Amino acid sequence: MKKLGDTDVFDKTVALRADLNVPVKDGKVLDDARILAIIPTLQYLKKQNSKIVLISHFGRPEAGAYDSKFSLLPVANKLEEILNTRVPFFQSLKDVNFDSDVSLIENIRFLSGEVENDPELSSQLSDLADVYIFDAFGTSHRSHASTFGAIHSSKTACAGLLLEEEVNALTKAMHSKDTPTLSIVGGSKVSSKLEVIKSLIHVSNKVMTGGGITNTLLKASGNNIGNSLCEDAMLEQAKDLLATKKILLPEEVIVSKSLESTESRVCRIDDVQDDEMILDQILSSEASEKIAKARKIIWNGPVGVFEKKLFSKGTQQLAEVIASSNAFSIAGGGETLLAIKMFIDKSNISYCSTGGGAFLEFMEGKALPSLSALGFKF
Repeated sequence: MKKLGDTDVFDKTVALRADLNVPVKDGKVLDDARILAIIPTLQYLKKQNSKIVLISHFGRPEAGAYDSKFSLLPVANKLEEILNTRVPFFQSLKDVNFDSDVSLIENIRFLSGEVENDPELSSQLSDLADVYIFDAFGTSHRSHASTFGAIHSSKTACAGLLLEEEVNALTKAMHSKDTPTLSIVGGSKVSSKLEVIKSLIHVSNKVMTGGGITNTLLKASGNNIGNSLCEDAMLEQAKDLLATKKILLPEEVIVSKSLESTESRVCRIDDVQDDEMILDQILSSEASEKIAKARKIIWNGPVGVFEKKLFSKGTQQLAEVIASSNAFSIAGGGETLLAIKMFIDKSNISYCSTGGGAFLEFMEGKALPSLSALGFKF
């Protein structure tokens, strides 16, 4: 993969595609983790006397029309605060200049052709600067103008430091020979995580599941799951997963009559009543032991409705046990990172990926368009 360290950026102008799609409320950035993640790249470029214009999307606005709800202005303000310098904010590509060290272009998805990977827009983006740097792993699974077309159109394009770090960590997670390896996959649907579970089964000694995925697997194994979220159409595929003997199911779950209920109870998986829903699961002694003995842990997704205190015990237990393990641990996905932020010190996880969909597709073994454009071999 073409890397920043191998690219001449001294005294050059740089277009830096970052992932600044951060949570914003009332014009204020609520979580600046993705902004902070690109600071090493910005610092490196500053030492090289580069002039940088940042490119990013924010949300999913209607192309071709401005919508203040999707403006990157709050991000520009936060960048000024973090960098302690003025960050010019350009409303259009034609306004871009390099009078300042760091500047930011308004939401790239306001432009028609971004999502469609329009060749003309791709060329306009690549022509903005001497070097096009892609440092937005979270968008690397999308063939858009700023994430794919501009890389191809640029005379000089490379990966930023964050992207390089992401790829190294994920490659280690998927291809290192460290055993035992334990993977945890949570989520509401087996269908959306089926391929990643299959891939992880090949590189893991055990795969622990959570959420609606567990419910479907429990039903496929003959258990009554009451009114729990379940994909009946995926029961045969669930049986195939169980046949591998690598799936680690809970022994106890937390059930309630509804998600809004203020009452719950812990029960064995064979004691769920018809009018109950499984909304969390207790970490079994076997699962705790597997985590403690693991040399590598791959984690994507919570095991319960952890945003509600009544159903957060399982995810909190999981986070704490992983944090206390000696394994190389890698976590990815928005809900997973939120759980880490809520329950443990992030530094106790070896690597936290900024990607959600890209993290999963990498784990599935899919070729990500942006990485392929940069020469990465899957």
